[in-house]
Amino acid sequence: MCSTAATSNAIGVLIADSNRMQAQLLMTALRRRPEFHITTCPMDTFSILQAIAQRPPGIAVLSLNPPAGVAETVVTLRRFHLSHPEIPKLLLVDSCDRELVVSAFRSGARGIFPLTDANLRLLFKCLLRVAAGQIWANTEQLNYLMDLISEVPSLRVVNSSGSSLLTPREEQVVALVAEGLGNREIARELNLSEHTVKKYIYRVFEKLGISTRVELVLYAVNNGDPRQAEWLAAPGRNVPEA
Repeated sequence: MCSTAATSNAIGVLIADSNRMQAQLLMTALRRRPEFHITTCPMDTFSILQAIAQRPPGIAVLSLNPPAGVAETVVTLRRFHLSHPEIPKLLLVDSCDRELVVSAFRSGARGIFPLTDANLRLLFKCLLRVAAGQIWANTEQLNYLMDLISEVPSLRVVNSSGSSLLTPREEQVVALVAEGLGNREIARELNLSEHTVKKYIYRVFEKLGISTRVELVLYAVNNGDPRQAEWLAAPGRNVPEA
């Protein structure tokens, strides 16, 4: 069952929250602002899609709170985003860690607002910015995302039984070859010499029974399991090559 607070010429805000008291408090606060038109519904995919069918919002606000856990909320967010990628989505949280931030933005969130900020004026500003197509994230959240972007990828090459055929460093080299990098660029990325990179590539060729970079890319595409690198050498640090 959905409820609404109507205001003409306003941004439609859909609040999805399984905590009825919290949803009501948020609705009461937002309805004081003439720029918002508020609709509320329970925090589940069916209710959200039903509310959107009745009145498409300019922004959707999803609240993360018990009994719905992080995983369930992220699944709901993802399903919602796949159905309506055009609707900006803001996630309200009590607190957040790296896993939640990365999962939320990967699943379609355009912003994360910690309720611990307890600042309604800041929340109003956040809603307006996200509804206008901007991203809302604090410094800590941006650092999580930048760390993710800066990680060197690896590609786990497996055999028919799912066992890894390569060492972690060899997997990183394969991933960078698959991205089209040359030996010099790979050496720069991994803080290695070009000679060492060549040794890794030849070792991979021997293990996989191939002889060219094209064959390596094709093998990786057909037998690879993409994942994030487990470790990365810092500049100037000596790391075992095996």
